[in-house]
Amino acid sequence: MANLVYKLPCFSSWCGSESSAPENMESSFETAKTSLYEPFRKGGLRTMPFIIANEALLRVATIGLHASMILYLTYEYHFDNATGSSILLAWGAVSSIMPIFGAFLSDSFLGRFVLIAYGSIITFIGLCVLWLTASLDQARPTHCKNPLLGDCAKPDTGQLALLFSALLLMSIGGGGIGACSLPFGADQFNNPQNPKNERVLQTYFNWYYVSLSISIMFSMTVMVQVLLKAGWSIGFGILAVLMLFSTIMFLLGTKLYVMVDAKKKLIYDLIRVVVVTWKNRDLTLPSPSSNGNYHHDENSKLVSPTKRLRFLNKACLIRIPDKELKSNGVKANSHNVCTVQQVEELKALIKVLPIWSTGIPIAISIHQGSFHIFQANTLDRRLAGNFKIPAPSFGAFAILTLAIWVALYDRVVVPIISKYTKNPRGLSFKQRMGIGVFLSCIAAGTSAMVERTRRAKAVDQGLSEHPEVLVNMSAMWLIPQNCLVGLAEAFNAIGQIEFYYSQFPKSMASIGVSLLALGIAVGDLVAVVIIQATKNITRRGGKVNWLANNLNEGHLDYYYWMLTALCIANFFYYLLCSWAYGSYDHIKNLDDIEGNSNKDVQEEQEDIKSEKSIVM
Repeated sequence: MANLVYKLPCFSSWCGSESSAPENMESSFETAKTSLYEPFRKGGLRTMPFIIANEALLRVATIGLHASMILYLTYEYHFDNATGSSILLAWGAVSSIMPIFGAFLSDSFLGRFVLIAYGSIITFIGLCVLWLTASLDQARPTHCKNPLLGDCAKPDTGQLALLFSALLLMSIGGGGIGACSLPFGADQFNNPQNPKNERVLQTYFNWYYVSLSISIMFSMTVMVQVLLKAGWSIGFGILAVLMLFSTIMFLLGTKLYVMVDAKKKLIYDLIRVVVVTWKNRDLTLPSPSSNGNYHHDENSKLVSPTKRLRFLNKACLIRIPDKELKSNGVKANSHNVCTVQQVEELKALIKVLPIWSTGIPIAISIHQGSFHIFQANTLDRRLAGNFKIPAPSFGAFAILTLAIWVALYDRVVVPIISKYTKNPRGLSFKQRMGIGVFLSCIAAGTSAMVERTRRAKAVDQGLSEHPEVLVNMSAMWLIPQNCLVGLAEAFNAIGQIEFYYSQFPKSMASIGVSLLALGIAVGDLVAVVIIQATKNITRRGGKVNWLANNLNEGHLDYYYWMLTALCIANFFYYLLCSWAYGSYDHIKNLDDIEGNSNKDVQEEQEDIKSEKSIVM
């Protein structure tokens, strides 16, 4: 199970909104529910079957596939456990990075509708190519009776090229859909002139994620069972048909959609601040007590940059006012000067990067679903009677835990603990993230203890050289660690998104999800390095490596203990980053500052600077 929260952030009312949840949730829901049925010439509720069906069917076609692919790679392509897991982690990393490029392309060039349409078609093509790998004997290595014992034919270059082409096409297509589906749906309801607009959007986000959670659970259970029972060729064919239906459904609603033109240049502006700062590196900044001569938009009240990361202020410093400004104060030459707003946006991004980096070790530790599947395959997976839980479906317990906890936290826990914390959100953003970091330590430690017990039982039962024989131990022992993974993601990843939304201006609302996806991608890539290094180092001297195909001879428990140590170190690193960030848990964003006088901005920044810092 990889990239869980990125695919299913939450059910709570803040999702996708820059504002906090309204105090009267029930009243807000009823109001928004009524507003959803207001007539629209274009957009509105009637577009939802097409948009949500497209996203939901994509998840049905791909989430179960992600969970089952490790078995396809090991049994059909004869990769060892470590290599197969590394391929899936790399695939997950690419899939996490693609929505970032998708967001840039949609906002700056193509528009959301075009990118979703192209993404759906490309994903369908990718699934068709994957179906070919399972349907054509020449597309994969010669069948091997027991890949766990080794000595099986390896895939040649052409077979690998076909397989990786399928994975890459699905990542590219999924990136286009994932970056645009949620905001494209919001475009259908967004009406700034409607005083109830924010509540309407909140209700849309809630039901969007409900539909997504249902599709993900269906994929992790039913579709996984179909893939394992019907066979890879039939299973992949069914997934391709579902994706074709998803594409057709989206295109059928074309005439009903509200389509927002691509015009944002956020990424370009951030890069330009860096470039202009470098160009103006020789300039001398005015004294901190001076307002200086800084460029700002004509109607902006933010006329001076803040004092943090002061060297970036050179990007908005006007060098020669007579030449660079028109008579009304508006810039005449945009190449050598940025606005104060653009500089402050980059500062907001830089300031959160240390806390963002604490999410990378979490991604490394909890995106180890492939090894959990290997463990489940060696255990008794009977749940009731003769019904067995498919090995890839154990990741569904993480999703279920995440969904249940988020719903309980939003509706039950927050009203109770807010009485004691005096915080309407219950816990602060940093507290939630910190709890998630701590739970990741517990999850990794639990995985290590369960694997130590499983291996010990296998050795005691004389199965060291018989990995194909089931260990006399219930696979239900794997449920707690999966539940802890879901709980850790519910606290940390969702807390991250909320935190980013609170610290960034509205113009950077998409950056929060992008940062989370980028952290997952970096974590997956680092995990590939760790897996390969562990495999190569531990097999020196002719020893059996920790991640051997035969788990009974390897030491997967040692690998989990190593991840536990990494998580513990990350917990203390998080405490340091949280302390360094300061106690201001909800710094007023730049949109609010725009409504203040510049004197108020400076006074606020001084208050923040002088405020006593705490860890959480």
